[in-house]
This record gives sequence, C-alpha cells and structure tokens, in this order.
Amino acid sequence: MKALYITLSLAAIYFVFQSFIAANALKTEKQKYRMVLKDAELEIRYYPSATMATIYSKGTNYKGVANNGFRKLAGFIFGGNEEKKGISMTAPVRMNMSEKGSEMSFVMPEKYNESTLPKPNDASIRIHKSAPQYVAVISFSGYATDEKIQSYKHQLEQILAKRNIKITGDYNFLGYNAPYQFIGRTNEVIIPIEWKE
Repeated sequence: MKALYITLSLAAIYFVFQSFIAANALKTEKQKYRMVLKDAELEIRYYPSATMATIYSKGTNYKGVANNGFRKLAGFIFGGNEEKKGISMTAPVRMNMSEKGSEMSFVMPEKYNESTLPKPNDASIRIHKSAPQYVAVISFSGYATDEKIQSYKHQLEQILAKRNIKITGDYNFLGYNAPYQFIGRTNEVIIPIEWKE
C-alpha cells in the first residue's frame, strides 16, 4: 500500500511539473509570422525579417548539431556577452542542415536589433537579420530525430510538388520545447517557397 501511495505521489508531482513546463512554454515569446494559408496538409506562412544569433557547425544532421550549437547559443543569452546581460529565450530554435554543414539560430526578442544586442563573447556566434520569406510548414509532435525530420521533409516536398509550388531554398527544422518537456512537444519542418498573394 505504501509503495502504491509513493508511486501515485511521484506521478502527481511529475504531472504538475510537466504541466508547469508546458504552461511556461506557452508564455515564451515566439517568432512573429503571418498565416497565409492553412489546410489539412500544410500551412503557408510569411515570416518578416528578424534578428538572429547563429552558429555554424560542420555537423550535417540534427543529432550532430543540436547539443553543441544549443550550448553555445544558450551561453550567449545567459550572460556570455560583453554586457554580461541575460537575454530572454524565444521560440523556435531554428536549424538549417545540409551536407555542407549546418546552422543553428536563436531568434532574438523583438525589442532587440543588431545595434542594441550585446556582442557575444564567443566570436563564432554571428548576429544578423534574416531575410523575409514565405515558407511551407508541416508539424509533428514528440521528440525530434533525424529520421522523423527527414520523413516529414520528404512528405512536405511531395505535397509541394503535387501542388506545383516552387521550392526556393533549403529546409529548416524548428523546435519549440525545452529538452525536459515531455508532453505537448511541437516540432516543424519548413521549406522556403515562391508565393504570390
């Protein structure tokens, strides 16, 4: 009976903790975009220019880039800059992966631009403005893996080909949740496209 009580208590604590994490994720500032189209297969979004902190990696897949890139960028926003200033975390974390290498980017809070953002201590972190773009988006839940990312990328490419929508650049993976959030996870694969409104 005591073991059952302990198990139920631990389960309740776990549920409360995960609910707290999920609620905080909803409060996190998200990169702004405008929804252009949404149906059962995909979304089309317009992303205006945004200020990014980006790090390059020789890694060519999610597993090879995620940990090291995240650690360096997190160091920058948690005070690893010339002003020793904390910068709020936003969502999503963006990853652009190819056979030539990869980039991971944190979108900076909207109140910052290239001139007001503290300079990173790590010289490998590049601060820049992203180009505005239209993208096609497909979402999936759970934890991301290279296999899942490639599967959803392929699925999105097939949808775009079927609809005669022209792809204009490399795909990106967008991750929205902290590693320790186990429920309510959101992931997206986006592909830049040619789109006229």
